[in-house]
Amino acid sequence: MKRIYLDHSATTPVDKKVLRAMMPYFQDKFGNPSSIHSFGQQASKGVEDARLAASKFLNCAPDEIIFTSGATEANNLAIKGIVGAIKKKNPGKKIRAITSVIEHDSVLEPFSELERSGVEVIHLPVTPGGVIKLEELRKAIDDDTALVSLMYVNSEVGSIQPIREAGKIIHKHNEQRLKKWLSGKPASRGEKPEPVYFHTDATQAVNFLNCDTKHNFLDALSLSAHKIYGPKGVGLLYLKNKTPISAQATGGHHELNRRSGTLNVPGIVGLGAALSQLSAAKVLKNNARISRLRDSFIKKITARIPDAVLNTDLRTAAPGHAHFSFLGVEGESILIALDLEGIAVSTGSACASNRLKASHVLVAMGIPVEIAHNSIRFTLGKYNSEKELSQAVRQLEAAVKKLRKISTEYRSK
Repeated sequence: MKRIYLDHSATTPVDKKVLRAMMPYFQDKFGNPSSIHSFGQQASKGVEDARLAASKFLNCAPDEIIFTSGATEANNLAIKGIVGAIKKKNPGKKIRAITSVIEHDSVLEPFSELERSGVEVIHLPVTPGGVIKLEELRKAIDDDTALVSLMYVNSEVGSIQPIREAGKIIHKHNEQRLKKWLSGKPASRGEKPEPVYFHTDATQAVNFLNCDTKHNFLDALSLSAHKIYGPKGVGLLYLKNKTPISAQATGGHHELNRRSGTLNVPGIVGLGAALSQLSAAKVLKNNARISRLRDSFIKKITARIPDAVLNTDLRTAAPGHAHFSFLGVEGESILIALDLEGIAVSTGSACASNRLKASHVLVAMGIPVEIAHNSIRFTLGKYNSEKELSQAVRQLEAAVKKLRKISTEYRSK
């Protein structure tokens, strides 16, 4: 039985070129990159080559790259680190932070921690398509705002946030804030105001979208290697120079004292190799191919399976996402039925897959809780084929039909 993998938002297989680049750093070039001797310097060169590759991809300086264990750590470092540094610098000052209601838990939970410490956190609502309204962001930013953090691509439904436009709004606010300060008399205007810093969790965007940090007016960006055909357990935080940061892991003095811990050299080399393959031409070609496959897949599902509700708004979504609710059938039941046939899918974010609660993303989009429980997320990758997807549709049709026969809720319609 040929296995079919349609869960690329959870993780991706390691590309063979990436694996080849990593292999020497497990044994031949095994040194600690902080060591002065030649073994250490050999490992250090691998790390710095990867840093250069990351800086080229993100259009930033190499020293603006902080290697982490993944996007979860990078998100925590960005959110708690930036706000923590501002709080330390301005004790007693009111601080506001802004995010959206559909963020990943690695963003929402750090913000909850900040709320408990006295920070005001604004959660922007989203449209039924899962996108924030820029006017809501504009209204939410005030003189107390220190940080805005918005997910670039939602991991469940694939909705793309208008990151560049949000960055322009924040940039304009910062210009106005500075202009207002400069217009005051030097003796009475106080300290220069802190700008609003802008962070994005770009984990699901890197394969598909423009992640140029200057183009998007970003101060911080998080990503993980295992979403881009690299290894698990490694990621990075881009942090624009002069952005304040309070380290969350201390004692090792690594990464310019911003993140302590011995560097995962093979993983970092793999991350650099994965980013090096994402040229603009390759991304455009891959996007076009995956979009065609995804759109054809959706048409077949909606043609063959009644009461299949597409939750992904194709006008504002990344190319690989197709999120459906199959009315009258629990998503977990469909997932298990497909897995028995060798087809891997998901009911939502892999980090929350052990929970029975309805997805906070779907609920925020206005989808009723009972329908949210009927959901399956299909996410396509560069190795999927038309033949695989046709087979997946046949198995999905059979599974839904069988499950609906034993569904009291569906039969009573």
